[in-house]
Amino acid sequence: MELESVPGVGAKTATALRELDDPKRALRDGDVATLSQAPGISEGRAARIARGAIRADHDDPGGFAATPRAREIFREALGLLQSRTVTDYAAKRLETLYPSGVQSRIEEVRAFTERAMDREPDPDVRAALSGVEPLADPGDVRVRDRCLATSDAEHYAAAQEAIPEVSVEVVDDARQLAELARSYSTVVALDEAFAGVDVEGDVRVEPNALEEPASVVPERVLTFFARNRDRVAAAAEVHRVAGLDAPCDLDALADALDRLDEDGSVRGDDELDRLATAVDDLDAAVSTAESVANDHLREAIEERDVTIEGTDLLSLVERGAGVDSLLGRELADEYAAAVEQARDHLVDALNLRDTETMARRAFPDEPTYPVERQEDVVSRLREELTAARDRRATRQKRELADDLADVRGDAERLVANALELDVELAVARFAADFDCTLPEITEDRGFDIEGGRSPLLDVPFEAVEPVDYGVDGVTVLSGVNSGGKTSTLDLVALVTTLAHMGLPVPAESARIGRVAELHYHAKTQGTLDAGAFESTLREFGALVTDITTDRSVMVLVDELESITEPGAAATIIAGILESLTEREATGVFVSHLAEDILEASDADLAIDGIQAAGLVDGELRVNRSPVKGQLARSTPELIVEKLADDDGEDGFYAGLLGKFD
Repeated sequence: MELESVPGVGAKTATALRELDDPKRALRDGDVATLSQAPGISEGRAARIARGAIRADHDDPGGFAATPRAREIFREALGLLQSRTVTDYAAKRLETLYPSGVQSRIEEVRAFTERAMDREPDPDVRAALSGVEPLADPGDVRVRDRCLATSDAEHYAAAQEAIPEVSVEVVDDARQLAELARSYSTVVALDEAFAGVDVEGDVRVEPNALEEPASVVPERVLTFFARNRDRVAAAAEVHRVAGLDAPCDLDALADALDRLDEDGSVRGDDELDRLATAVDDLDAAVSTAESVANDHLREAIEERDVTIEGTDLLSLVERGAGVDSLLGRELADEYAAAVEQARDHLVDALNLRDTETMARRAFPDEPTYPVERQEDVVSRLREELTAARDRRATRQKRELADDLADVRGDAERLVANALELDVELAVARFAADFDCTLPEITEDRGFDIEGGRSPLLDVPFEAVEPVDYGVDGVTVLSGVNSGGKTSTLDLVALVTTLAHMGLPVPAESARIGRVAELHYHAKTQGTLDAGAFESTLREFGALVTDITTDRSVMVLVDELESITEPGAAATIIAGILESLTEREATGVFVSHLAEDILEASDADLAIDGIQAAGLVDGELRVNRSPVKGQLARSTPELIVEKLADDDGEDGFYAGLLGKFD
């Protein structure tokens, strides 16, 4: 499949799709989540692109819903399904379903529907799904403490493409490599020629680094899982609650995720925590240690009476000596004790181990007051602790990244499975909520619906009366006002649309003849002007002219007589019905002019009627299932009949009733 061959995919969109690992697979599977990860493509657009790809794959010309009302029925049906999803993804994914006259597409979705209807719409699964979203691909990872180094131009370009998260530097010799090592905490040399070079700093020679980017930039894997941890965890919970087969060990995955912090760093390592705390608290600990030493020394001075002979004082002054010399002579032991307390505090406060000896040198042996740190020693201590922390962090990151890199594909499948489960459960809930069944799709014209109930009515579904109705060719449907003629057309249109989507239908059973197009013309509000009337006739003219055995259609029309005068309307409808009958189309025309249409037609047209049982307490009682071959009685006739029963056989109303015969 060439990307540009997909309807709706131009050169710019194709370029964006090529950024994906396997765009053709995503298009083929209708994977909206993956398609929407392409630059500039929203989930809604991804669904439209996927739908176009599916049509191309099945050689589907589209256009099943051929009129505005037919498209409304489709959108309403789709809305019923989408309202039963938990995730936004599932709602968008359902938009890849559409009514089609192509058998292969119908069968493809029916196979999915059969699996979906076997699912149990468990509320616990629905609750678990609430935390699942498509995975985010963090494209903003940038690592500045390490770099790649190479002397080869081809390696340079390949490295920039393979590992864009770090800088790539060109070096010619060991001297330049050493310069890099002073600027970066870690340098990864890609050229084998650098093997064995003795360079100060963390310089690793890894010719295969580009093949294993996680070893160079473990942050790539860690950031992915950090950003998606809640989504992966929710998907794992969906698998547990729903009893789905997981692609990996869920407990092991949970343990690995528990070691990962929100910022992508590793947590749960005591040694790393110790080193990180030591770096963060170094300055404060040194300052406190200074205070400990000075407080001790001050107390010692305050408690001592120091006597200095005049000749000694004169000698100290002549030598330019100060209090340091006095401390060294008179308070050497107290000073040593004070400094030892400072050193002990620093070591204990930072819980130092390997660097304890260096830390103790931070306070000098030579007496001084006040006691002050040796800044150069503190700086070296900070460098050592920072380097130890970074080495430990990098090692921990690499180990965790190695573990998580092995299950990244499994995590992606976990989330994908959970999202697809939401799609299936939406279909399962739809089928359960509306007592649906899978219809039989045949190559014969017509339809046969038993126990059909429309969820599109503005009443609770439980209150909807079931309808039995079948048509083998073209028929006129008559009925009393408010008897349910339009609702019956809506039901037929809905069942036909759902059947051609490959989905279950709200009926006890249904047989639907496969058609290429559904033409549903809703009732027009008011008489059309001459131009609009001509346009409407042209539509029907094109329709009856273009129908062939390869392009079967279903035509549903609601009170076409409203477009013009009743007399002319009956003649026009009769002519249209004759043409549809000749071309073996399936059609139902709702009309109050059924009797006039039959008289105007030269063909033997079928007629059905939604029969009223009568008026009870002023309310019309109707048998909602059309009766084959019978013209429905009108509401005025029923009212006159009721009045005649009350008036007697010789009364005015009895005579008026006789006019209906």
